[in-house]
Amino acid sequence: MTKLAQWLWGLTLLGSAWAALTMGALGLELPFPCQEVLWPLPAYLLVSAGCYALGTVGYRVATFHDCEDAARELQSQIQEARADLVRRGLRF
Repeated sequence: MTKLAQWLWGLTLLGSAWAALTMGALGLELPFPCQEVLWPLPAYLLVSAGCYALGTVGYRVATFHDCEDAARELQSQIQEARADLVRRGLRF
């Protein structure tokens, strides 16, 4: 099962449970304060997921490690490729 399928399965399960609770399909009589919290729950979860994603991206950017050895190797490969192209008649 792919990660996308897992996420879709989980969202379907949570969505159907939310719909069943809010529409009264299970025959449960929830107290009014629970119903007030239950209706906007998908919006709260969406905002929470967005905040988590933004925080994760910010943390990854803040702790990003430079690979100086790989950068030097890449620069030398670029120089070799340019020299090879100049030798073959290409001008920059």
